[in-house]
Amino acid sequence: MTLLSSGRRSRVLPHRRVWRPWLLLAPALATLAVLLIYPLGRVVYLSTQDYGLRELNLGLSNPVGLDNYRAIFEDPLLRTALVNTVVFAVACVFLTVVLGTLVALLLVRLGTKLRAVVTTAIMVAWAMPAVTGTYVWVFIFDTPSGIVMRGLDKIGMVDPDTTNWFVDRLSFYSIATLNVVHHGFPFVAVTVLAGLMTLPGETMESARIDGANAWQRFWNITFPMLRPVFAVVTILSTIWDFKVFTQVFLMPGGDGANRDVLNLGTWSYITGISQKEYGLGSAIAVLLTLLLLLITIVYLRSMFKEDELR
Repeated sequence: MTLLSSGRRSRVLPHRRVWRPWLLLAPALATLAVLLIYPLGRVVYLSTQDYGLRELNLGLSNPVGLDNYRAIFEDPLLRTALVNTVVFAVACVFLTVVLGTLVALLLVRLGTKLRAVVTTAIMVAWAMPAVTGTYVWVFIFDTPSGIVMRGLDKIGMVDPDTTNWFVDRLSFYSIATLNVVHHGFPFVAVTVLAGLMTLPGETMESARIDGANAWQRFWNITFPMLRPVFAVVTILSTIWDFKVFTQVFLMPGGDGANRDVLNLGTWSYITGISQKEYGLGSAIAVLLTLLLLLITIVYLRSMFKEDELR
C-alpha cells in the first residue's frame, strides 16, 4: 500500500511542478492581458484601419492595410517629431542620471538627520504632479511677466516685446528639459544613494590610501559595483523620457499650435483625438512603441554582453 502511494505521488508531483508556477503567475498574467496586451492589440488593429468618428459611431471597420504607416513616412512632420523626441529624450536621460548621481554622492556624505531633511526636500519635486510642475516652469519663463524674463529685462539682456521662448524650438525644449530633469532626478538620486550605502567602506578607504582621487574612486570602483543600479535608472529614465507628453502638451504651442515642437506622443494625440483620425494616430503610437522597444532591447543586450565579457 505504501509502495503504491509512493508510486502515485511520484507520478503526480512532476505534473504539479509544471503547473504550479503558471497557477501562481495566472493573476498577474491575466491583469497584464487586460490592461496591456488587449489595449496594445487594439491600437495595432486600429493602425490598419481608416477609422474616424463615422466608423466609431456605426461600429464599422474599414481596413486599409499599411496605408496609415505609408502616410506617416511620407509626411515631412515625421522628421521633426522624431528629432524632437529622440534628442529631447537623450538630453533628459543624460542630465537626469548625471544630476541624480551627483546629488546621491552629496547625500551619502551627510549625517543621518541632515540627509533625511535633504532627501525629503528633493522628493517633493518628484511627488509634484507633472501638470503642476509644467505650469510652474511656464510661469517662470512666461513672456513678459515671467521671473526670468523680468530679471533679464532689468539688466538689458532681452527685450520682452520681441522675445518669446515658447516659439523657438530650441528654447521651447530647453525649458521642457529643465522641467523633466527637475521632476526626474530625485528618483535617480534616491536609487543611487541606496546603492552607495551598500558599498564596503574598506574598499573605498584602501583606494583613498593608495592615492586615488574622487573621480578615480568613482569610475574604477563605485560605477562598476553599481552598474546594475545605473542600468535600471537609465532604462527607466529612457522609457519615461521618450513618452513625455504632459510637459510638452501643456506648454504654449505644445498642443499643436506650433508644429515645430511636436514630438511623437503629442503628434499621435493631436492626430487621433483632436483631429478624430484614430487610425493614423494609432499608427504613430505604434511607431513610438516600436522605437521604445528597439532602444530597450539594444541597451539590455549591450549590458548583458558586457557582463558576459567580465
